[in-house]
Amino acid sequence: MAAYFDHNATTPLDPRVLQAMLPYMQQATNASSRHSFGRHARQAVESAREQVALAVGAHPTQVLFTSGGTEADNLAIQGLAAALKPSPALNQIVVSAVEHPAVMKTAQMLRRQGWQLRVAAVDANGLLDMDDFRIALQTPTALISVMLANNETGVIQDVATLAGLAKSQKIPFHTDAVQCLGKMALDFASLNAGGVQAMSLSAHKIGGPQGMGALVFDKRLDIRPLQYGGGQEKGLRGGSENVAAIVGFGAACELLGLDKQGSANTGSDSAENINELRVTLEAGIHALGGVIFGEHGPRLNNTSFFAFPEVDGETLVMALDRANFAVASGSACSSDSTDPSPVLLAMGVDAKLAQGAVRVSLGKGNSMQEVLEFLQVLQGQLVRMKQFMAMAA
Repeated sequence: MAAYFDHNATTPLDPRVLQAMLPYMQQATNASSRHSFGRHARQAVESAREQVALAVGAHPTQVLFTSGGTEADNLAIQGLAAALKPSPALNQIVVSAVEHPAVMKTAQMLRRQGWQLRVAAVDANGLLDMDDFRIALQTPTALISVMLANNETGVIQDVATLAGLAKSQKIPFHTDAVQCLGKMALDFASLNAGGVQAMSLSAHKIGGPQGMGALVFDKRLDIRPLQYGGGQEKGLRGGSENVAAIVGFGAACELLGLDKQGSANTGSDSAENINELRVTLEAGIHALGGVIFGEHGPRLNNTSFFAFPEVDGETLVMALDRANFAVASGSACSSDSTDPSPVLLAMGVDAKLAQGAVRVSLGKGNSMQEVLEFLQVLQGQLVRMKQFMAMAA
């Protein structure tokens, strides 16, 4: 049976989430209808909104459902930019050099519309260069977007400090927290008090359905819709709500709390277990001569992004797949590209080494036995690949 080590790309749908969704997949559910069926659907949507809000320390009125993290990022950045419009006095947008494509490509699109894009540098561990960030803010800035935890390296940014600098200049601050939900504590109320005014989430990273996410935002923000229709989601996202997926997102958020409580009651802690798996994994990677990216910075405890000199990452990923281990060569959202990871290049990693990058992202259901077997298979594949390269030389 294959071992799934790609939880940062997506997680399996939790069977309990599916059970919560099924009634809304099997009956007529338009939450805008006035009859009893519609009212029942509306109640389900608002209940899910409360569940998501509770999971991230927000008020339900601050939660706006989207089709996923990518739409949430776009709504925050494009929606804020549309409300402001570039002007000679205020036309700069600041993002970090290690953003997810949903943020980076959106910012690049706005540059073509007249905005000035400032990409703030990061250091060798993928952490934002604070001096460069402060220099960037010397230019009047309309919007800042810095992700909380990187999807490739798992590196966690000091968003509290960054947002505090933004708040002192009254600059709207958005953070992509898609990889954080379920892996670290999120408290939007505290983040908001410190200067974070919008935060993106996604359901399928926590055992929820694909195609569902949320933007959690400060209601004082002036955000313009990306699409218009019947006024759903506070008038910011027209179109009939995907009730079943919304219910699934709410159920997945509720299960985060229930599962954590269950782990405490049984004397085990899944976060600590996953951290133990990663420690074992990375000790083995080092022993095989691997380089682990961002390892000296704060990271999500489930993520390891590594490479072996002279070994092609895509080739290694496919070899591991044939051996029944599902890993990634980087972000699944840019998997059609075979170019070196822009995140690693921004960290100053040599392009040839970056070409060999492989990501393991652990999650619920992974075991120490799987990690040990993976290291054994990895060693064998590396020996085989190096022998082949020696013969071809």
